[in-house]
Amino acid sequence: MRYIIFHKPYGVLSQFTPAHGHKSLSDFGFPKGVYAVGRLDADSEGLLFLTDDGILHSRIAEPKHKTPKIYLAQVERVITADALKRLSSGVLLNDGPAMPCGARIVEEPSLPPRMPPIRLRKTVPVSWVEIELKEGRNRQVRRMLACVGFPVLRLVRRAIGPLTLDGLVPGQWRELTPDELKNFSNFKK
Repeated sequence: MRYIIFHKPYGVLSQFTPAHGHKSLSDFGFPKGVYAVGRLDADSEGLLFLTDDGILHSRIAEPKHKTPKIYLAQVERVITADALKRLSSGVLLNDGPAMPCGARIVEEPSLPPRMPPIRLRKTVPVSWVEIELKEGRNRQVRRMLACVGFPVLRLVRRAIGPLTLDGLVPGQWRELTPDELKNFSNFKK
């Protein structure tokens, strides 16, 4: 069995087939037979877990298991306490209510620069929010933040359960160590 963490760069699809001019996972030399657990849109960055272990795949991906995923979102304007409270209570999206989530303002994280860089407006401040979800619907973090009036400029998945991006640069991947795999497997039981 293979267990891989990957720092997916901006502009890369979370699939092995290229489409619409984007790079895909096939451009990064992964071993045959592994598949991404969940997805990140091409315009999102961050931690992607790949495996050929179907049982672990379903324990992470299926919403009933509620694996926490932590995202860092750079948003337009300084996010308000009211917006954070609404996110924490759960907001109504066009495909139904989102589960309550963890939401807090954070200092600007130490992240590698995004390529291409974010185009910022000099007259509009930005802030960073950490969102912890236990579900994962299509473009959910972006839609939740837009629902409370704070469009996302940059979105990075920092963690899936106890696995983090620590030590990986965009485009880099590695297999889990035996200790990481043991901790992750124990976490998922």
